[in-house]
Amino acid sequence: MAKEPTPKPVTTIANTDISKLMNPGTELRQPMQGFDPDYVDIVDYIIRCTHKIWEEGAAGLVYTHYSHHATIHTADGFVYGREDWVTHTVQAQAAFPDRRPIAHDVIWTGNDQDGYYTSHLVRSMGTNTGYTEYGPPTGRRIARWGMANCLVKENFIVAEWVMADQMAVIMQMGYDPYALARELAQQPPPPGARKESYGEIERLQGQLPPPGLERLHDTPTDIEDLVRTTLHELWNLRLFNRVHERYIENYTCFTVPNRYLYGRSEYRTFVTSMIAAFPDARLFIDHLCWLDDGSQRYRVACRWNLVGTHLGPSKYGKPTGKRVRILGTSHFHIHDGKFVHEYCIFDEFALLKQLFAPG
Repeated sequence: MAKEPTPKPVTTIANTDISKLMNPGTELRQPMQGFDPDYVDIVDYIIRCTHKIWEEGAAGLVYTHYSHHATIHTADGFVYGREDWVTHTVQAQAAFPDRRPIAHDVIWTGNDQDGYYTSHLVRSMGTNTGYTEYGPPTGRRIARWGMANCLVKENFIVAEWVMADQMAVIMQMGYDPYALARELAQQPPPPGARKESYGEIERLQGQLPPPGLERLHDTPTDIEDLVRTTLHELWNLRLFNRVHERYIENYTCFTVPNRYLYGRSEYRTFVTSMIAAFPDARLFIDHLCWLDDGSQRYRVACRWNLVGTHLGPSKYGKPTGKRVRILGTSHFHIHDGKFVHEYCIFDEFALLKQLFAPG
């Protein structure tokens, strides 16, 4: 009987020589049916097509890497079709000609038959020497975290969820984000802009307490159950003691705007301050995937939506009574059943525009 070929390792970001990352060779590391022949695995595809489009300036590669009916979901709404995404890409490149999106991590799942789902963490840097929707060039240097979650089939991105720390960008450019948000919120909404939501937020059921989650698997240490249960209990059941129980003492979190949280106390304060501002808030998990190294060390990508009403005191100003929806993604590092580190990215400036919108 012929011996089956030994599986080849998929590209990883950590401890990888950049010259090898950008020149991975031609031998496939996983099945890539329908993909351009120079991509050896899905991580290589995500990293190098991003590099080609943004750092090499090949905006036209959107035509060969996005489907004609691709839907790009953002904090403000959605963009339908690759032509509008080409326009967005060119405008962003004109505003920050030296922009460099540095790949930090790619967490993925799937296969080349059903499609790959990827969550790409990026640190972007650049200088504002061109016009933006906010005004003329400022000459300011910016750096911010961002994430792009993609559904990819046969070389085409058919859906993408884009989150960026736009609040940090605006502040580094020298604008007052609150004044700018009030100004932009008065303008007519662009096509695909998010409309205000109505109806009850399903967190409480009459006189009953909010329900818990049913276990998805029989294994007590299952990583999906750990993440889903912990986030549900922390954000929806208001069991803030879970931070002490399931997070390490020196937990770290990068979040917006360019904030670095250190320790369980700072992280717990971050969570409670958000819920204080939106007392009826509920967190919905829309997608979850993970990678592990075989020794109880996991990297988890969680795409979520937080829905709530601005009814409490906060840094966002006096309560407006506005219903908001926050699109975000978190990358968790989990070791031996404990949360160790997180990147929590959402667009806080888009949140301000929802709060200051007329009506």
